Amino acid sequence: MPTAENQLDRRQYERFALLPMYTRVALRFQDRESFDYEGHCYDISEGGLCFELDRPIEPGTPVILQIDLPLDEHGQPPADARDRSVYVESKVVWLDQDECAAGPARMAAVFTRFSRFGDKERLIGQFCSGRFARAA
Repeated sequence: MPTAENQLDRRQYERFALLPMYTRVALRFQDRESFDYEGHCYDISEGGLCFELDRPIEPGTPVILQIDLPLDEHGQPPADARDRSVYVESKVVWLDQDECAAGPARMAAVFTRFSRFGDKERLIGQFCSGRFARAA
């Protein structure tokens, strides 16, 4: 039987809060070549993220995300990065229907597979830097 403790913390990975306007996310559908939708990330973990776009995406939809790694405290991209972006195949799992009517749609996606070798490690390395607060 579920307890109050495990009802509150169902996540497998720890989440980290990001400054939304500074963490760009681009989305494309798996049958498309171009990233046609852009938005911002609110929080992220090793297993997924919470983000917003101007267009709601239905839960269950498989997508590919391009996530720009945050700039450092001096406004520079990560020094060890081939580039600033991490690419990950994902599935939308949650959509805030209440916010959709009033403006940008907030949603969440789980990562299913990192598209390039080293992207997962680069993303996790950002969390280990100590620059980001743990999300509630």
